[in-house]
Amino acid sequence: MSEKKSYRAGVVGVGAMGRYHVRNYAEMDAVDLVAICDTDTSARERISGAYKLKTYADHIEMAETERLDVVSVVVPTHLHAQVSCDLLERGVHVLVEKPIASTVEQGQGMIEAARKAGTVLMVGHVEHFNPAINEIRKRLARSELGKVFQIHARRLSPFPLRITDVGVILDLASHDIEVMRHLVDSDVARVFAEVAQKAHALGEDLLSGLLRFENGVIGVLDVNWLTPTKVRQLTILGENGMYLADYITQDVFWYQNSQMMHQASSRDVFRGVWEGDMIKVRVEKREPLREELDAFLEAVRGHIPVPVSGEDGLDVLSTAKWLVESGVTHAPIEVEHGR
Repeated sequence: MSEKKSYRAGVVGVGAMGRYHVRNYAEMDAVDLVAICDTDTSARERISGAYKLKTYADHIEMAETERLDVVSVVVPTHLHAQVSCDLLERGVHVLVEKPIASTVEQGQGMIEAARKAGTVLMVGHVEHFNPAINEIRKRLARSELGKVFQIHARRLSPFPLRITDVGVILDLASHDIEVMRHLVDSDVARVFAEVAQKAHALGEDLLSGLLRFENGVIGVLDVNWLTPTKVRQLTILGENGMYLADYITQDVFWYQNSQMMHQASSRDVFRGVWEGDMIKVRVEKREPLREELDAFLEAVRGHIPVPVSGEDGLDVLSTAKWLVESGVTHAPIEVEHGR
């Protein structure tokens, strides 16, 4: 790909999340944010008034008229595939918010459209870029935790009125599925889920889920839209102790297993756990969305591989769909990748 000093950018969908994309693009030196698109006239006018941008009701017209290089697609999930394919086929590099699409077939079509056009398709799993998660990934790469046993996500929220087209698994749990895959570096082999639908008109709003990864790590998903406070935490348990990450504060804590600290000569033998030191890890805090957009531009330039590719997003979507099915059948499901 040829590298430019500045990329002409646009955002399709300027609701709650789209406004964050607009703000970050406007602050980036390598981007010239020129236009936004939304079918909601009041949303367009609100953003254009604040940022002095051209506005469109049609994403194809915006892309062709403004000769855009990159676009964030931040529309409801059921529109991801059509909007993204329209842009990819016109030579525009696309960052589409997670989940990649409503169906696996749609996701496959998006990947194929990007392949044919030679354009970048990246999926916006923003927690992938959370500094707390990046710090833990570095430490796992150095084997500081030793063998990993379990990774446990708690993602709890009040009910979001803006989400109407997907349940809590696709909207929230997809974050944690992607982060777990990223940290344990393994595919999911088996899933099991118990779900409930208490307030959401369309689908499940509570998930208690289990993922068995091919490398033996067990993933635990505690996700809902029914908790009257917001919780975003992840723990990674291993033979040398446990990491605790808070996505919101970007804090990381390291709880040491004192037993392993005294077994340097036989670290391949796990004998149990005793309480050791608790250390607050220093993390350089940055906005995850800005990190994501910076990485998107680096991938467009060809400097790095796409951090969360269409194929990655499709694997996450497939796993989420299996969890939904398991919640209906009340039975574990062996995952068939690519289905």
